[in-house]
Amino acid sequence: MRCNRRFLAAVLLLLGIGVSSAASAVDITGAGATFPYPVYAKWAEAYKAKTGTGMNYQSIGSGGGIKQIKAKTVDFGATDAPLKLEDLEKEGLVQFPAVMGGVVPVVNIAGIKPGELKLTGKALADLYLGKIKKWSDPAITELNQGLKLPDADITVVNRSDGSGTTFIFTNYLSKISTEWKDKVGSATSVSWPAPTGAGGKGNEGVASFVQRLKNSIGYVEYAYAKQNKLTFTLLQNREGQFVAPDDKSFQAAAAGADWKNAPGFYEILTDEPGKASWPITGATFILMHKSQANAEKAKEVLKFFDWAYQDGDKLALALDYVPMPDAVVKLVQAEWKNKIKDASGKPVW
Repeated sequence: MRCNRRFLAAVLLLLGIGVSSAASAVDITGAGATFPYPVYAKWAEAYKAKTGTGMNYQSIGSGGGIKQIKAKTVDFGATDAPLKLEDLEKEGLVQFPAVMGGVVPVVNIAGIKPGELKLTGKALADLYLGKIKKWSDPAITELNQGLKLPDADITVVNRSDGSGTTFIFTNYLSKISTEWKDKVGSATSVSWPAPTGAGGKGNEGVASFVQRLKNSIGYVEYAYAKQNKLTFTLLQNREGQFVAPDDKSFQAAAAGADWKNAPGFYEILTDEPGKASWPITGATFILMHKSQANAEKAKEVLKFFDWAYQDGDKLALALDYVPMPDAVVKLVQAEWKNKIKDASGKPVW
């Protein structure tokens, strides 16, 4: 077992991710959202092979990432819950989107395959409110005539940590359900009302619980659903269409985003219009300090994300993430030039 652990540590060191104590002088460090971790890991592996620079990323949740960048213990923080402009200004931070993806409901019901179960936003809210307690509830069966659903209690799985995925999920539920908005609201961490629940740490933890608990439902970023072979549901969008999660439905949801006029790139992509739109779509964001004591390290961070924008598209699409459009990348790079500076006030980028 010890040999296996040493071997794993050596592999992670070669990839430049996950082993903070082994970071070299040129390696960059980040922490935060689990939502983008699958694509960040792929980017880190490819970037290290190309440049020799490692990217050491701690997948600890958006709340942890925000705390670490505020404390200046990492070179960048990552969050799926964007900070508003006034909060960025207060902390001396710059925020920019890295990539987009979707949050998907996943279930563990015997005999049900991916994309077979249909849910409306209201039904999803009522499941997490604890109002729908069994899979045989008419609110579910009437949407799924022809599917054999068990007369079994539902175990609701949620995140136990501060989570940008939870922010995106609860933001959507708050738009769909007035009761959810009034009783629970939208945040990275909420008081979950459903009585028969389980809390998982990170997208990984929720995926693991859903895999193990029969008749459960949870929510994860789509790459985690694919990697863990979880059963995702169809979800009704605001146009009344039942759609499946994939890069095309995420792109459809993101099509109307107005990044140019979004202060601090604060943009929420839930419940967007469009017949093909996936209703729980979101971007994930990078946080950096405006004033950089170590300008060379800051430049290395920006070089990494510049490479990701230019050359990481195929890796992102392979995991069903949506790359940022070229027009948005230009806006982001202008923000780098205007706001991220060294101690003398000179632009880092």
